Order: sequence, then structure tokens, then C-alpha cells
Amino acid sequence: MLCGGLAAENPADDAIQKICESMKPHAESKAGKSYDVFNAKSYKTQVVAGKNYFIKVHVGGDDHVHLRVYEKLPCYGGGLELSNMQQSKSHHDPIEYF
Repeated sequence: MLCGGLAAENPADDAIQKICESMKPHAESKAGKSYDVFNAKSYKTQVVAGKNYFIKVHVGGDDHVHLRVYEKLPCYGGGLELSNMQQSKSHHDPIEYF
């Protein structure tokens, strides 16, 4: 992995699903709709001044969204925030920086 680059894609685990669930209301607000399904499928990370999580999320049918979630360093209060979101993605779309 290059410094500042994205790590390899990994299958989502319980910790990533918890991040995903905490971001669901923010994603719904940004998208202007609600999701019945919101299951993390895979993710990549990027170390910055904190950590970015790029998460592929299944939102029903063949539809997916990609979330960029920023985790602040503990010295800056920690916490998570939804930095960006891409809609109209498919299962086959690669997770890339956005």
C-alpha cells in the first residue's frame, strides 16, 4: 500500500457493519430516501490524520452505495462522520477513492 493510498479490499465484518449502521441516517438524509436494507459488503481503508473507510453497502435489489466515512483521531475527539457518498452503484463496481 502506498502512503495515503487505499488498502486492499476486504469483506465487511461486524465492526464495519456497526459503522455502516451508525451512518445509515446520514446516508438516507444525503440521498433523500430511506433504505430497508443497509448491509456492508466490503471495504477499503485509507490512513490519513485519522482513517477513511470506503464501504460498499447493499441497499436492496441490485442497488449499492459507496460510503466514505472519516474516523477522527482520539486526540481530536474521535467519532465518525459521513464525508461523501456515491449512489447508483452495482455489486461489481470497484471501491475507488472519491
